Amino acid sequence: MSDADKFLYGDRSGISDPLAQADWASKKQVWVPSERLGFEAGSVKEELGEECVVELSDSGKKVKINKDDIQKMNPPKFNKVEDMAELTCLNEASVLHNLKERYYSGLIYTYSGLFCVVVNPYKHLPIYSEEIINMYKGKKRHEMPPHIYAITDTAYRSMMQDREDQSILCTGESGAGKTENTKKVIQYLAHVASSSKSKKDQGELEKQLLQANPILEAFGNAKTVKNDNSSRFGKFIRINFDVNGYIVGANIETYLLEKSRAIRQAQEERSFHIFYYLLTGAGDKLRSELCLEDYSKYRFLSNGNVTIPGQQDKDMFLETTDAFQIMSIPEEERIGLLKVVSAVLQLGNMTFKKERHSDQASMPDDTAAQKVSHLLGINVTDFTRAILSPRIKVGRDYVQKAQTQEQAEFAVEALAKASYERMFRWLVMRINKALDKTKRQGASFIGILDIAGFEIFELNSFEQLCINYTNEKLQQLFNHTMFVLEQEEYQREGIDWSFIDFGLDLQPCIDLIEKHSGPPGILSLLDEECWFPKATDKSFVEKVVQEQGTHPKFQKPKMLKDDADFCVIHYAGKVDYKADAWLMKNMDPLNECVATLLNQSTDKFTADLWRDVDRIVGLDKVAGISDSMHGAFKTRKGMFRTVGQLYKEQLGNLMTTLRNTNPNFVRCIIPNHEKKAGKLEPHLVLDQLRCNGVLEGIRICRQGFPNRIVFQEFRQRYEILTPNAIPKGFMDGKQACVLMIKALELDPNLYRIGQSKVFFRAGVLAHLEEERDLKITDVIISFQAWCRGYVARKAFAKRQQQLTAMKVIQRNCAAYLKLRNWQWWRLFTKVKPLLQVSRQEEEMLAKDEELQKIKERQLQAEEQLQQYEGKLHQLNADKLALQEQLQAETELCAEAEETRARFATQKQELEEILHDMEARLEEEEERIEQMQSERKKMQQNISELEQQLDEEEATRQKLQMEKVTTDAKLKKIEDDMMVLDDQNNKLNKEKKLMEERISEFTTNLAEEEEKSKSLQKLKNKHEAMITDLEDRLRKEEKMRQELEKNRRKLEGDSTDLNDQISELQARIAELEAQLAKKEEELLNALAKIEEEAAAKNTAQKKIRELEAQISELQEDLELERQGRNKAEKLRRDLGEELEALKTELEDTLDSTAVQQELRSKRETEVAQLKKTLEDEAKANEQLMADMRQKHNQAFDELNEQLEQAKRNKMSVEKSKQALESEWNEVQIELKTLTQSKSDSEHRRKKAEAQVQELQVKFGDSERQRQEMADKMAKMQSELDNVNSLLTEAEGKNIKSSKDLSSTESQLQDTQELLQEETRQKLNLSTRLRQQEEEQSNLREMLEEEEEAKRNMEKQVSSLQVQLSDMKKKLDQELANVESAEEARKRVQRDADSFQQQLEEKTAAYDKLEKTKTRLQRELEDLLVDQDNLRQVVSNLERKQKKFDQMLAEEKTISTKYAEERDKAEADAREKDTRALTLARELETMSELKDELDRGNKLLKAEMNDLVSSKDDVGKSVHELERSKRAMEQQLEEMRLQLEELEDELQSTEDAKLRLEVNMQAMKAQFERDLQARDEQGEERRKQLVKQVCGMEVELEDERRQRSQALSSKKKMEMDLADLANQIDVLSKSRDEANKQLKRLQTQMKEQLRELEDVRMARDESVSVAKEIERKLKGMEADALRYQEDLATAERLKRQIQMERDELQEEINNGNTKNSLLTEEKRRLEARISQLEEDLEEELLNTEMVNERLKRTTLQMEQLTTELSSQHSSVQLLEGTRSQLDRQNKELKLKLQELESTIKSKYKSSIASLEAKIAQLEEQLDIESKERQQASRLVRRTEKKLKETLLQVEDERRCAEQYKDQADKTNNRMRQLKRQLEEAEEEVTRANAYRRKLQRDLDDVTESADAMNREVSSLKSKLRRGDIHLNIRRTMNRTGLDSDEDVDGATDTSEPAAE
Repeated sequence: MSDADKFLYGDRSGISDPLAQADWASKKQVWVPSERLGFEAGSVKEELGEECVVELSDSGKKVKINKDDIQKMNPPKFNKVEDMAELTCLNEASVLHNLKERYYSGLIYTYSGLFCVVVNPYKHLPIYSEEIINMYKGKKRHEMPPHIYAITDTAYRSMMQDREDQSILCTGESGAGKTENTKKVIQYLAHVASSSKSKKDQGELEKQLLQANPILEAFGNAKTVKNDNSSRFGKFIRINFDVNGYIVGANIETYLLEKSRAIRQAQEERSFHIFYYLLTGAGDKLRSELCLEDYSKYRFLSNGNVTIPGQQDKDMFLETTDAFQIMSIPEEERIGLLKVVSAVLQLGNMTFKKERHSDQASMPDDTAAQKVSHLLGINVTDFTRAILSPRIKVGRDYVQKAQTQEQAEFAVEALAKASYERMFRWLVMRINKALDKTKRQGASFIGILDIAGFEIFELNSFEQLCINYTNEKLQQLFNHTMFVLEQEEYQREGIDWSFIDFGLDLQPCIDLIEKHSGPPGILSLLDEECWFPKATDKSFVEKVVQEQGTHPKFQKPKMLKDDADFCVIHYAGKVDYKADAWLMKNMDPLNECVATLLNQSTDKFTADLWRDVDRIVGLDKVAGISDSMHGAFKTRKGMFRTVGQLYKEQLGNLMTTLRNTNPNFVRCIIPNHEKKAGKLEPHLVLDQLRCNGVLEGIRICRQGFPNRIVFQEFRQRYEILTPNAIPKGFMDGKQACVLMIKALELDPNLYRIGQSKVFFRAGVLAHLEEERDLKITDVIISFQAWCRGYVARKAFAKRQQQLTAMKVIQRNCAAYLKLRNWQWWRLFTKVKPLLQVSRQEEEMLAKDEELQKIKERQLQAEEQLQQYEGKLHQLNADKLALQEQLQAETELCAEAEETRARFATQKQELEEILHDMEARLEEEEERIEQMQSERKKMQQNISELEQQLDEEEATRQKLQMEKVTTDAKLKKIEDDMMVLDDQNNKLNKEKKLMEERISEFTTNLAEEEEKSKSLQKLKNKHEAMITDLEDRLRKEEKMRQELEKNRRKLEGDSTDLNDQISELQARIAELEAQLAKKEEELLNALAKIEEEAAAKNTAQKKIRELEAQISELQEDLELERQGRNKAEKLRRDLGEELEALKTELEDTLDSTAVQQELRSKRETEVAQLKKTLEDEAKANEQLMADMRQKHNQAFDELNEQLEQAKRNKMSVEKSKQALESEWNEVQIELKTLTQSKSDSEHRRKKAEAQVQELQVKFGDSERQRQEMADKMAKMQSELDNVNSLLTEAEGKNIKSSKDLSSTESQLQDTQELLQEETRQKLNLSTRLRQQEEEQSNLREMLEEEEEAKRNMEKQVSSLQVQLSDMKKKLDQELANVESAEEARKRVQRDADSFQQQLEEKTAAYDKLEKTKTRLQRELEDLLVDQDNLRQVVSNLERKQKKFDQMLAEEKTISTKYAEERDKAEADAREKDTRALTLARELETMSELKDELDRGNKLLKAEMNDLVSSKDDVGKSVHELERSKRAMEQQLEEMRLQLEELEDELQSTEDAKLRLEVNMQAMKAQFERDLQARDEQGEERRKQLVKQVCGMEVELEDERRQRSQALSSKKKMEMDLADLANQIDVLSKSRDEANKQLKRLQTQMKEQLRELEDVRMARDESVSVAKEIERKLKGMEADALRYQEDLATAERLKRQIQMERDELQEEINNGNTKNSLLTEEKRRLEARISQLEEDLEEELLNTEMVNERLKRTTLQMEQLTTELSSQHSSVQLLEGTRSQLDRQNKELKLKLQELESTIKSKYKSSIASLEAKIAQLEEQLDIESKERQQASRLVRRTEKKLKETLLQVEDERRCAEQYKDQADKTNNRMRQLKRQLEEAEEEVTRANAYRRKLQRDLDDVTESADAMNREVSSLKSKLRRGDIHLNIRRTMNRTGLDSDEDVDGATDTSEPAAE
């Protein structure tokens, strides 16, 4: 294993460790939370209710832990798993453990679903080389181990395949490795997508892309405590690719640069790298030019020269300069950059002091200012004056304001930060310019986002809010994309799943931060505060708390924790924010005077940096000068943009681009803060996992089915749990898994079965693993027991055998010992061997008999030997004779083989010629078919065009008649010809002019189309603005209603207060009257009365508040109802307005005269083009007809040649018969044969000549075809316009299909919305019940308080009676004061104890909440189970339908098999008959052979007689022998020639037969295919006709409009005819019109810019209006309607599902028939051309729509006026509210004064009574509270009991229903199984019968092959010449027909055998 493999694949040997598996199975392993390690492993020992005892595996300690805190452990199989989504137990502990194990074994990359989690290794790993890049190149993600290259490659490949933009999002804390991973992504893409092989200059682009990083790191990175090279900005690198996948260019966008680092740094941290690179690496010349100094002299470098270990700043400076050169940034711009860097450092050296007598700042030393002004190219005095006393606008005049020391220092620091930020932005822009210099267009891009992750510090500021806001958005994107992909996989696998968008979980937090209004978010409130002059951070916090105090994601800080201002609950946790200097950070103010100086700088670079001075926020905004502020705002004209607004827009653009891409997520993690390799801090990693959203993704995974296994693996691993579930034999994997899961009896909610996988919920696989381990242990235990039993039985049997043997030996030994001394035993042992002597004689006799027999056999063998020797001699003689014959025959064979080889070569040549001819014939036929198809298309197009141009054809016919007359006159008059030629020339010139005008009109057309598109865009914008304004209107109405409510409340409160004041005044008067009589007694009583009154007031206030809440709820309900009614009214009004708008649009159609003129010109041009098209189409048709005639002639000639060949064959057969009949006249026949041979050669030559002529003709036809092709190309170029219209029609069809799909998706969305609304209704009903309960509790509280009040009044009366007594006891009570203080201390102690009890109760409440969440999960699971059961029922119904379809298909298959069986039987019969004929032919051949043998013997005898009877006439014998030999030679020659001719004849006949057979087969196949296609085409045509009818019904309305448009078109054509005469005049004025057009275009552009500015100003109003419209739409329908709609929607859903299934089946059938439906497509193209015209009319409608924009603008203005009026009304209401507030405040002040005066008078006397009253009140309160709590508990328990009883009854009913449904489904399943088994039995029978037929066929073919072999062997023997020629003649006469039959049989048997 190489080094790279160690860090990629790792060592997973422990996965299959049986010991670990057994240990896990035996112990119930769990994870326990630990403070030190995060989580520790342990095993559960005992379970004690809600707690359990766990033994820790490391230390062995036993710990009691709550069950909710325990987390399950995964089996060892899942250790170091590459994708954590595969873990069966998905929890924090398992994720942390897996990451830790992989990190310790060197594996830093791990997948977690869509995430790729990267843990920083803090060392260099060998996994980024070119070899590893090539390893990952083109591989799929699951084929290779996790790596950043795998994610990049998947993004690149999906971009290339799907043509979809990609994005890679790298997030994490500082130092986690984001920047390094982005570098690796760019490195990989530069390597993979480099185009340097093809083009030379492309290599430079990849270099620049790689070198952009060093520049950005130098200017944007810095050393921090966590990271030596921390990027202090976020960036989005967008790499563009062309169609071929090569890099075309790149673009970089930056976010949130930490510019404050340029002026101050924390300890042990550095500023940006460029400062240190410049100070160490600059040469002497550069140092003097940039005025550089030592590190210690710069104030902005807080820590001096801080070095980075392992890095030299000088080398890095050289590297950045090289990068500048590669990026082709010139020297001037580089020096300008460095000047700005040096100026930033010098700004820190500017010092300011206070003057003695005033706070004004002064500059004692201006050397730093001189250096800054020198570097930036500005005047020193102006610069110092602008800083110390800048000009500020007050009203209309400018005033110089002196600055304090703090203000001057702040201005300088702000200037330094702004200049550095602008320089950085300019640098990014320059890099983008360098990267985008290629002229090629990018087809798609890959975006790489490198941005900081979620940050939670002790105190978080404005920057952390922005970062956390971006991470909330990114996490929402991840949640949405993750579950979209999950749902896609569920749909792909066919799993029923209701879609949940988890991205909506984060929406409340995002709304809290970014919402514009109702109530506004944090950023909106911050922007609002920035507009107010006297606003502070404190007022901003108060406003946030006031507006968002009740938000669920917002929390107020605790009283003890004063550091934080407010808290926000993000998805990663609760974050405390401190709002110090947020207004300053949001406004980012600058000194305007200095900015204008820099704008007017002599240095070009600095002036370019400070171009946009108008958009700066001035320092007077910060100064809080209210007078000057108003004027300053007026001059801005909407240019003032805060940092929050800019960042929100930037983030919005980023999110839109990311949503349009396919995102890939990378999460980087820091293992420790010490930067040590191999160390991992668990709590730190867990926090990052929460912040990075990994745990959030796992939470989402748990909602679905995270674990999934392929069928084969599931069966292989878990079949042991269900041994008898799967029957023997082959079974599909899905069916096997279904049977296994049924046998396992799993809960249907816990699994889903897809098309290729089984899906499980989290934890199910762990349970199956446990059961599997238990099963394996049982099996192994039983196997071990069996083995031990077998071994024990074997040993036992062996012992038994040993025992028996020992007993036998003992018995024999005992017998021997008894008999050895017995005499008779001794005698027996000696006599026993002698008993065998008497048998020797018998043995001798037997041996003698055997000897005699052997001798007889020997004699017989000798006789046989002699016989065999004689036979051997004979055989040897025969052998010699046979050898001689063999030699002669071999010679003959050699000669025959030579001749055969010759004929074979000739045959091959002829076959090649034949094949070539056949191929040419086929090509010609294909070309003819293509031309015919093209002809059909052209005919269709022409027929359509002829229908449109009937009138023009009539005129053309008249012209043709005139042409005929002129042709007759042409012969007489030649002068007219010249005139006609001149006219033709003129017409050609006019044609050219017309063509030029057509081109101009086309350009005008294109411009008009662009205008129409822009108008459509404007229309959409205006519509959006209208909707936004409507939303704003509704919001304003709501605000007004709320204000009215508040006003009513305030009026009620004021009346109550007035009543209370009057009551108090009356009581005061009474008390004053009593004071005169009893001063001391009344003082005490009055104090008690006042306290009781205060308590009463508080109780009354509480009662009123509760009543107000109830009334508010009722009012809200009424308002909602009123709002719905209003919405319906508004909808009706809008409908009426729309109708009015339509009428107005129809009126304004007359104003579009110019457009109509242009349209008429365009139509005339189209008509001319159609005319030219028709003419050329006719010419092409004529050429096609000529070509067709030529091809038909050639085809006829070939047919004639074939017929001649047939005639030749017949003549050859006749000549053959003549040769056989006249065998004696061999020489004469030879001559005739030679003549026939010469004739055949002549014919062959003629045929070759004919072939050559045909080739010449073919070449001519090809030339003509090429000419035709050229003409067709011209035609196609002209027809492209028509095709473009066709494509537009197709595009619109596609749009309509998309609209259909969108409507379907909207249907689904509406259904989901209905479901959600029903859920919300249920929640509201539950909330209503809770509120009613609370109301009843409050009423009880009220009653109890009233009772307490009565008791208190009684006590007061008794106390008044006792007042007189109390005077005497005053002295005693003074003593009692001390005892009261002691009692107070006791009460304090009781309060502390109560506090402890409260804390315990809160802990118990937390536990109850956990149990509550657990119960909620179980409830959700039960609901899911119910849905699943319903889905199961629907699935069973679908399966029943599918089974019926399967039955029908099987019936069709059985019919097919029956037909095949009949065919096979017929073939078998034919073969039997052929076999019989062959057997008869064999018999005849054998008889002939016998006759030939006899004749041969007779001839031999005659020869021997002739030799023996050789007399004196020796000479004559010799002459006879010579003549005989000559005759034999002649015979052999004749025989050879005959054989050659026969072979040639046979070859020609065979070729002819094959051709005929092939032709017949091809014809039959062609006819069958045609029939099938016609049938299928008719079926498809019927379906399409139905669809077309539906479409025609829909298009009737459009046709009506079309008729109107046609009438207008005819009018326009009349206008066109008039305009044609005026074209000559207009050609001169065209140039002037073009110039005016250009001017108008420039004006249009300026107007468009102004419109965009207006749109930007109205965006906010539009967004508000959108929200109002959404709420209106949501409140349109009532709850009853929703329920009815739900029922109808469910019915529709069922119908649609049924239709969808049927459509799916039709689609599957249609896919098979698509290849056959091409002709139907051609037929339907005519229909499409008709639809084209309809589409053109729709274009007219679009222009109608453009005019609606004007009315929408009018409505906009009306709405704006209404808005302004409502604003004024709101301001009036606010004024009234402020007046009421002031009155309230004054009344409160008066009350306080009165109370203070009364209390100051009577404090001393009432103190003692107060103590006693307080004690009594406390006792009363305690008793009343206890009673109330007891009563509440009783009521709550009774309600809970009732609810639980109702739930139990409902569950019982549901269970009974489910049981009934399950029984029904089981019965149905049994019936289906029976039907299946019967069908399978029928199939097996059919298969068996088919196999029998196949075997019979094979036997018949074998027998036929054997017969063919015998026949061929006989033929070969006949050809060799063993048989005499005379007999052969007879054989040929009798056997000719049989030979032909045999050939036919062989020819037929060969395909049969095949």
